[in-house]
Amino acid sequence: MKTVEYKPIGTIHSPHKDLHGMPIQPVGAKGVKGQIELENEYVEGLKDLDGFSHIILIYHLHMCNGHSLRVKPFLDNVKRGIFATRAPKRPNPIGMSVVCLEKVEGNIIHISNVDILDGTPLLDIKPYIPHFDTCEDEDVCIGWFDDKKQEAKNKKSDKRFVD
Repeated sequence: MKTVEYKPIGTIHSPHKDLHGMPIQPVGAKGVKGQIELENEYVEGLKDLDGFSHIILIYHLHMCNGHSLRVKPFLDNVKRGIFATRAPKRPNPIGMSVVCLEKVEGNIIHISNVDILDGTPLLDIKPYIPHFDTCEDEDVCIGWFDDKKQEAKNKKSDKRFVD
């Protein structure tokens, strides 16, 4: 299989300096402020972004080493297939979060609801568009997570995925 390489377009800054104790999803990071420092060569691509209230960040989980095909996710004590979780120990350590866009100032993007480790390399930004990004008109099943969703707001990460 061909190797795919990506070059970060910027760096995500947050108050989360340690993996242990971080929120596990943006739902648990309400009000947590952060910034994206975009590389200057990409600033022109920010035109019109300030018209959106939320953005999707796609980033490299730079503190993950190796992967596991079965993991015990933060909200469960049962081993699950990695692709049925949002656990970080993935074959390609890519994370994504929907965050609030506060404002854009030059190459700095101010965001909130940040559940991302400080210094995380940013791969891409996409506008969050409910018309495209939700499945409200369809029957949605969320598998094993259905009886865990209420716990997500208060659950913090631990060291289970740190080598």
